[in-house]
Amino acid sequence: MVPQPVTPQKSFRETIRIVFMGTPDFALPSLSVLHGMEAQTGWQVVGVVTQPDRRADRGKRLVAGPVKELALEHSLPVMQPERLPRTNAPPATDEPDPLASLRMLSPDLIVVAAYGQILPPSVLEIPTYGCLNVHASLLPAYRGASPITAALLDGLPETGVTIMLMDTGMDTGPVLTQARLPVFADDTTASLSDRLAARGAELLAETIPSWLAGNVTPVAQADLPGEPSVCRLVKKQDGRIDWTMPAARIERMIRAYAPWPAAFTTWKGQNFKLWQGSVISGSAPPGLVVDVDGRVAVGAGDALLALHQVQPAGKKPMTVAAFLNGAPEFVHSRLGD
Repeated sequence: MVPQPVTPQKSFRETIRIVFMGTPDFALPSLSVLHGMEAQTGWQVVGVVTQPDRRADRGKRLVAGPVKELALEHSLPVMQPERLPRTNAPPATDEPDPLASLRMLSPDLIVVAAYGQILPPSVLEIPTYGCLNVHASLLPAYRGASPITAALLDGLPETGVTIMLMDTGMDTGPVLTQARLPVFADDTTASLSDRLAARGAELLAETIPSWLAGNVTPVAQADLPGEPSVCRLVKKQDGRIDWTMPAARIERMIRAYAPWPAAFTTWKGQNFKLWQGSVISGSAPPGLVVDVDGRVAVGAGDALLALHQVQPAGKKPMTVAAFLNGAPEFVHSRLGD
């Protein structure tokens, strides 16, 4: 069992030592708001924990994540452990001990936003006032690694963001505050993520003072409306289109898998990405490209998917009209394996 955090009773103006943990673009607004409010609140971001640099450009060079870059811009100390130890036992090698380094920072509070690992008990027990997480769904729905993509795939009219008190489970801790946002018809994972990240940062700034003053009561997720659900990490092959699926499902895939891994099919044996499309009435065999009153569309399980922006292998994204200028044979061809 992880020791429960002390009931917060800090003054809004009292100095609070905060360690921030995050990695991708989604976490940037939260780190920015915490750092930006230091002068007016007395909060102090004393360290940033983020994932190690990863190789890009076909493995040729190491690239820092967005959170690391922002932290270095503000001269914030950065830690990049490959893995956070689950126990307090000292490391078996001469490598630095992440837990010892965290304890040296003496955080009152740890704030997490898309860090990339579940925090073990050895970390959860460090800050006096607990670990708060900015999660991009209305918990208990969409616990896990891809809540924004999952919400788009399911065609939700709205989603939201949750500030929760972390426990040892995957997004199972009690909820402090939530905010709802509409899902627009043209939202992609990229656009919806930007809006949720910004609203999450605002909600975080609103929640921390109340939490530290003891004015927020954590609510168990079992006491919230809705059934718990879990979404897994998105894999590259998830973007492969099955043209026997309903057209509306394929259209949601196009938006949900933008910018990564992209919804894709095959044409002439090569990958063919779809970036924009819409559902129109009509029918054709699954995967068959047809011309419908001047619109290029593909047969799906129950209707047609009109294509607006595509990306053939080795090319940049382009309008379907521009693509047809160089590939008129595309119409009446068949997509997919």
